[in-house]
Amino acid sequence: MKNSEKSCPSEGNKGSTRELRFPPWLKKRIPARGEREHVMSLLEGLRLHTVCQSAKCPNMAECFSHGVATFMIMGNTCTRNCGFCAVRHGVPEPLDPEEPRLVAEAALELHLRHVVVTSVTRDDIADGGASHFAATIRAIKERGDCRVEVLTPDFQGKKDDIETVAAAGPAVFNHNVETVPRLYPRVRPQADYGRSLMLIEYINSHHPTMFTKSGIMVGIGESRREIRAVLKDLRCAGCDALTIGQYLRPSPEQLPVSRFVPPDEFEELEEEAKGIGFEAVASGPFVRSSYEAASMYDEGNVRSEAATMGNEG
Repeated sequence: MKNSEKSCPSEGNKGSTRELRFPPWLKKRIPARGEREHVMSLLEGLRLHTVCQSAKCPNMAECFSHGVATFMIMGNTCTRNCGFCAVRHGVPEPLDPEEPRLVAEAALELHLRHVVVTSVTRDDIADGGASHFAATIRAIKERGDCRVEVLTPDFQGKKDDIETVAAAGPAVFNHNVETVPRLYPRVRPQADYGRSLMLIEYINSHHPTMFTKSGIMVGIGESRREIRAVLKDLRCAGCDALTIGQYLRPSPEQLPVSRFVPPDEFEELEEEAKGIGFEAVASGPFVRSSYEAASMYDEGNVRSEAATMGNEG
């Protein structure tokens, strides 16, 4: 899947609450009902959560209409309180031991070939929910011929817990850094930028054939120079794939949008990311961590194989 050698670039207060007006490129057509209703009915019947619904993703209607959903395990209440996230914060309920089986059943019913599983952060559990992630991965792989992508929290940097998830064999290990280090105190106050990079670096060094992925938001107060620095940090940590999307304020309770980034800047960022060695990049106003995840994996696989053949030649 991955080249044996990865290039490492060598270079070098919530703010105003005033709402910015949405630009024309941020208007999205809502697909007709049909498969969308089937997905919602299935999820409700199996008592499953999706990050699509809990985080108020702008792509939810589109993805559901294609029979695709990102499963959110371990409940819908998070122990952290990030400034950008609409997922409820508080004291979570105990884990449901039946959830791994139910997620696997839903993936089978939806005929998914690429299943994305994420979670709230569960700092209240000794292993951060790592064993629950692993059980879900195994249940999906046992019931269907499909790839599993996980989008995990940082497990407080505990390598044993990170290894528990990786050992279950997901095809993609995704962990988002979300923003630039300077903004962590207000965007991700309970997270640590270095800890997130360490997680990606750990997967790359201990599971070199596993596809690694991360994502950032823009339009929340970062500078272009800071974005470039994050891209280089991720690439140096061994990250294979990258998503870059516009931050959209889910509700008045979250941080305001600082700037709406135009499409041409997203294209420039995509070219820069590919130029420093990322195997797959999705960059655009509506891009989210799991948006078109299967296509990103396939793109990365093709680029990696082409590079390997070129090296052998």
